[in-house]
Amino acid sequence: MTDAKRGVLDEGLRTVVFRRPAQGAARVAPWGIPVLLVVLVLLEVGGGWLLWPGPVEFQWASLGTGWLGTLLLALACLVAVRGGPDADGATVFAWLLVQWTVIGAFSVAGYLVVLRAGPIAGDAAGLLAWGVLGITVLWVAVAAGVLLAPMASGTGARAAVVALVLASAACHVMLPSANAWMPAPEAPADADAEPWPAPLAPDQASLEAQSRSLIDALDGVALQRPGVTELFAITFAPYASEDVFSREVKMVGGVLDDRFDTAGRRMNLQNHASTLATVPWATPLNLQRAIERMAARMDPDEDILFLHLTSHGARDGRLAAGFEPLSVDEVTPTDLRRWLDGAGVRYAVISISACFSGSWIPALEAPGTLVMTAADATHTSYGCGRRSPLTFFGRAMYDEQLRSTRSFEQAFAAALPVIDRREKEAGKSDGPSNPQMRVGAEIGPRLAALVRRLEP
Repeated sequence: MTDAKRGVLDEGLRTVVFRRPAQGAARVAPWGIPVLLVVLVLLEVGGGWLLWPGPVEFQWASLGTGWLGTLLLALACLVAVRGGPDADGATVFAWLLVQWTVIGAFSVAGYLVVLRAGPIAGDAAGLLAWGVLGITVLWVAVAAGVLLAPMASGTGARAAVVALVLASAACHVMLPSANAWMPAPEAPADADAEPWPAPLAPDQASLEAQSRSLIDALDGVALQRPGVTELFAITFAPYASEDVFSREVKMVGGVLDDRFDTAGRRMNLQNHASTLATVPWATPLNLQRAIERMAARMDPDEDILFLHLTSHGARDGRLAAGFEPLSVDEVTPTDLRRWLDGAGVRYAVISISACFSGSWIPALEAPGTLVMTAADATHTSYGCGRRSPLTFFGRAMYDEQLRSTRSFEQAFAAALPVIDRREKEAGKSDGPSNPQMRVGAEIGPRLAALVRRLEP
């Protein structure tokens, strides 16, 4: 290593621990800045790879993110050295790059401790990860400020340097670099599964058939049989851009027919190009109509309404909806609660398979209601990608566990460790989805009566 290289690295390391560079330090070579930038990018890319334990794919677009904070610090270097007797902005910027590389290595190590430590999970892991980010940004900002501010000549220049350093820190929090790695897409359910849904191409005939399909579905709901506890069911998949939701409602409907005798008392609402003319659209209005029709056919003192809603979910509880070029509104927990109450539904089993679906529980839990969600209110669920055969929750809960029991509570309890294991194997990094269940005091006897009828 030459004296010049050693000098730049040594002085950069001094600034990591808030020490001033030595007088007469060597200047960076012309190729020094590009080399240090490459090392920094490789550290970020390699660190991102270490954060994903499962199969991953490289995202080239991520390399163009997170540079605003770097540009602001480069500008702070120019302001700091402007007018200095031996000003060399390139060397000062090289010291900063050494700073970031060393601090970044400590940051990656901190994230690995948080994300890979077995006892740390869920909200605790999230808080610790934010703590690592806060320490990293604060360390970089203080080290850069201690280095650059004393170099500036004049109060105005020093104030500008401090402002640029603070703005850079804010950018690294608000506009951070995207992780260059994402989990590899899951395999399709079979070799013939289409990774991309066919585009919607509505014509007059299909639109007219769609109107008839809703009327036929509503009229086709069988009337309740007196003295017989029955399950009426609605499945709802409003997001057309992923086939996984269409597959899931079909699977759940088949399981319900087989295990709970819902044939003739079940409606499927879904948005998908392949069912445009045959299955009613999954819209809020159609869901409300379906609930009202089911309630009119049910005995409110005997029967149970089952609903399974599957889509992407938002933290505020909105269930993603899309069927381009059509416009579809989103369903919210308060909408569903209002429709159930308005229709006079007394007993219900409600299943929400979506990210952050635990946010639905406060609006839906009631004495006569059993609520199941694929995640809690602060975590994503898993398995809703374009190539997923089924969501992790739908697969474990319905396609596997409920085929061997008629108890929703038993199936849910058995599905939990299966979901957790599969999420870990798939490399889910934001903590376990943590599916939730709430069982009202009055729904248990009705479900028991249903099981007694089905299992004499």
